[in-house]
Amino acid sequence: MNQFLSVRDAGDMEELVIEALAMKVNPYKDQEIGRGLKLGMLFMNSSLRTRLSTEMAAKNLGMDVQVLNLAAEAWALEFEEHAIMNGNNPEHIKEAAGVIGSYFDVLALRSFPSLSDQVKDESEAVFRAFARHTAKPILSMESATRHPLQSLADIMTIAEHSPIKRPKVVLTWAPHIKALPQAVPASFAEWSIAAGHDVHICHPPGLDLDPEATAGAQISSNQAETLRNADFIYVKNWSMRNPYGKAYEGGEDWMLTEAILHQAPDAKIMHCLPVRRNVEISDELLDSPRSLVLDQAANRLWSAQVVLKKMIESLKDEKTKYVGN
Repeated sequence: MNQFLSVRDAGDMEELVIEALAMKVNPYKDQEIGRGLKLGMLFMNSSLRTRLSTEMAAKNLGMDVQVLNLAAEAWALEFEEHAIMNGNNPEHIKEAAGVIGSYFDVLALRSFPSLSDQVKDESEAVFRAFARHTAKPILSMESATRHPLQSLADIMTIAEHSPIKRPKVVLTWAPHIKALPQAVPASFAEWSIAAGHDVHICHPPGLDLDPEATAGAQISSNQAETLRNADFIYVKNWSMRNPYGKAYEGGEDWMLTEAILHQAPDAKIMHCLPVRRNVEISDELLDSPRSLVLDQAANRLWSAQVVLKKMIESLKDEKTKYVGN
């Protein structure tokens, strides 16, 4: 595994989930595999679960870890090619990434979309720039369009709690106080479909997700009907694609409450966190046995650990080939 940016990098998903769940039982089995290797964790946005879980995962594998908040602790970066740098950004990505790449064996990067420039966001310009100027393996800790570590943890959680092979999984839009990216819901839809779940997506009109991510899912604007007999309900807000990045106005009645779930009495509730209580999901659900949000968060450690292990193995294979030649 030379990179981990989306479901396309997961390989055999079932095998990956099984290995991650085995790590959960025996966390330190591979604590020597990363000895002597360095992970650089670069954040351009806030983080709680992602930062803690990825750093812990790397240390469980014996890696040396350094964390840098690029937004607050480094020079502001210029990404434009041929820029005349007489503005507020004193360092170009070419030099910054080149330097960073020389220090680390693997880079983990987190960068949210602008929600103002759709073409730039969907091109994953920040990730492409780091990849181009470092030539080092890159692990996505969330990009403008996808959040693969979260999605892998979500699939693990469903595997742990589903008594059937093909559960009905509903991704439902929820209200929020501001516009949020589509990365988490699009990523979850993509992974859940690839896992072979019976995937349903419901949202108000005009809130379509990336069609590439939702191909194979059943999509509706009727929340009550879609939730009927659901096994898992993933709750998440996201902004519009047209006009791009705009928050949906209204939709307060889409908040998930116990009253709405009378047609899905056994459904488990999921959310990536942080969650706006009594805006997206009611207290009664979040504090009930239905809620899997803390299980998902706990599995973030094991999703990061299994991916880092796969990346380390690829690095070592490459070094072996080089020495052999």
